[in-house]
Amino acid sequence: MSNLKEDLSKTIKYYCKVLSIPLVAEIYEREAEEAARTKISYQQYLYNLLKYQVNSRLDNSVQRRIKKARFPFIKTIEEYDFSFQPKVDERLIKGLSELNFLEEGKNIIFVGPPGVGKTHLAVALGVKAAMARKRVLFFTAEELIQNLISEEYSGRLAQYVESLSRIDLLIIDELGYLEINKKAAALFFKLISKRYEKTSTIITTNKPFEEWAEIFADEVIASAILDRLLHHCYPFFITGKSYRMKELFERKEKERSKNDKIGVGQNS
Repeated sequence: MSNLKEDLSKTIKYYCKVLSIPLVAEIYEREAEEAARTKISYQQYLYNLLKYQVNSRLDNSVQRRIKKARFPFIKTIEEYDFSFQPKVDERLIKGLSELNFLEEGKNIIFVGPPGVGKTHLAVALGVKAAMARKRVLFFTAEELIQNLISEEYSGRLAQYVESLSRIDLLIIDELGYLEINKKAAALFFKLISKRYEKTSTIITTNKPFEEWAEIFADEVIASAILDRLLHHCYPFFITGKSYRMKELFERKEKERSKNDKIGVGQNS
């Protein structure tokens, strides 16, 4: 490489550093060779460089949002086995994955026994929202209640509720597994009221709505919470079989089949 070409390369990389476009610095020479070979225009060459940089930055932004959301795992709508849960409206779920419900401030509640895929669907919609650059947070009900109690004790409840009210999609998982005392229920109501008709909440629960008074240890508070959640809401009642039991039986069947083959091999 001539001194002039070396100096030019160093200057280009320096300018890329100043402009915070490191990917362009990495690929511009390779893309220049490809541009010369295919005889594309200067404008197309510049477009290609900027497209790679922008896509890289957007990918990083999405990854940060997914990480901040605190999902327990990553799932997609496509991975959900609707044939195993035929009572789940596949068309409606896929329609919700277009995220119009977020713009409308509507809620989603998945009701059903353990293992039917409630959390899978909640996380899948949350991941979709994060990929659309929405602010998403995932909590178990127990975690959220403990946070509310802790923030009240430290005198920061108002600020904490305000911060959660600005989250585009709040996911509350496993509501109903543990009873919530009356004081904690009042804090939960405060949060739901703050988000009412402004931002969306997804809740998964093992308890039908008529048993929510047992969750919150107070029929009046439970009724008020339900009133706000259900006013603009898509409720799903999943009554199918457990995925976890299905997977357990499949594993057992594979192990038995494997053992049978080993036994046949030893006897032959």
